[in-house]
Amino acid sequence: MTEQSTHRGLRTGLALLIATSIAGFATPALAQNVPVPKPAPKAREGGVQMSAQDKVPMTTGATQAPPNPVIPNPNRNVPANVFATFDANQKAQAARVSSYLSSLQTLVGNFVQVGPDGSKTKGDFYIQKPGKVRFEYDDPSPIAIVADGSSLAVRDRKLATQDIYPLSQTPLRFLLSDRIDLLKDTNVVSVTADDVFISVTIEEKQALIGTSRLMLMVGTKDGQLKQWTVTDPQGYDTTVAVYNLDSSKKVDPGLFKIDFTNYITPAN
Repeated sequence: MTEQSTHRGLRTGLALLIATSIAGFATPALAQNVPVPKPAPKAREGGVQMSAQDKVPMTTGATQAPPNPVIPNPNRNVPANVFATFDANQKAQAARVSSYLSSLQTLVGNFVQVGPDGSKTKGDFYIQKPGKVRFEYDDPSPIAIVADGSSLAVRDRKLATQDIYPLSQTPLRFLLSDRIDLLKDTNVVSVTADDVFISVTIEEKQALIGTSRLMLMVGTKDGQLKQWTVTDPQGYDTTVAVYNLDSSKKVDPGLFKIDFTNYITPAN
């Protein structure tokens, strides 16, 4: 695999993280509606590890080791929209997750991402609600993802390019909303709980783009965000597990600024 194709694959995988899929399409507005997730493609050899420039202390407590993301079964059944039939326990779990997510105004921490091809990457993230997020990946990756509340940019510092998407087309806009009420959200199609996780699946259908899904997983015991999985319109999954979370840290607003003039397309 050439370096250029590697970077192209990284940009595609990172866009899957927040934006609707751009894999195999010229623009993010074109996608196939595939109802059942496909098995991940064969993993690339090595995998590129990615991360942040200007690091800041992430936690107020002891530093945690990176978790092992729980990868969904690619052959799992797609949930039907059965919210009206949810029992009292499911509704109580949805209300608990809604309350927790709505209480978060800022959140910083570390993450481990597993792409559709099985490659694992790490980095830091910063969230400021509503609508602002920044993901920076460990070296040697030149990639960063920034949302300023209305737009989302996937930046490649090495190639001096950035791709811009409407934030409204991203499945993680649910997580970035100021107030979240899963009990009233008709896009919620599944709520399950076991001894480890409360899992909430949100499905987004758009006529030109297709169907994407976001599965949020919150710890059953501590009620904290643990991971999410984005399923793109082609059915491929990108899973992100988060750790060393700090919801009390004040985040620099400059982290979410998108420079629309500083990136150019390099000459061929």
